[in-house]
Amino acid sequence: MAIDYGSKRVGLAYADTALGVAVPIPAAVENSAEGRLEHVAREIKARKIDMLVVGYPLNMDGSAGDKAREVDEYISLVEQKFSLPVARADERLSSFQAESDMRFLSSKKSKSVYARKKYRKSGDIDSRAAAIFLQEYLDMRRIGGEEPL
Repeated sequence: MAIDYGSKRVGLAYADTALGVAVPIPAAVENSAEGRLEHVAREIKARKIDMLVVGYPLNMDGSAGDKAREVDEYISLVEQKFSLPVARADERLSSFQAESDMRFLSSKKSKSVYARKKYRKSGDIDSRAAAIFLQEYLDMRRIGGEEPL
């Protein structure tokens, strides 16, 4: 399962490893960090997850900045809480790609500022971003047999 960590929303995606396909699932958008973590816990249990792939927000030059350090703290918390292996996946431009995809796939009305805010608030873009970097992670492992980061 992929996690696109954010301080207000946590995008989630699930991998059907038999098919090698990543699909977005409902984001954790609860009002508290604890609520969002419990949402993640429910998905892990319901889907019998055995590994997590967390989006790692590298800068465009490949360096790790403040947001990456924040994600490192979240990864430590997740590792302690769930006792699952965690891999980091480069998430550069995944949110941009997700928003572009959703605009393309949606009606003309969804191109409005209101619709973009609705997608952001619902976590749909975050979960789509998680599916994008999870798919890239799956493809890299299948093709190269190695971890991306």
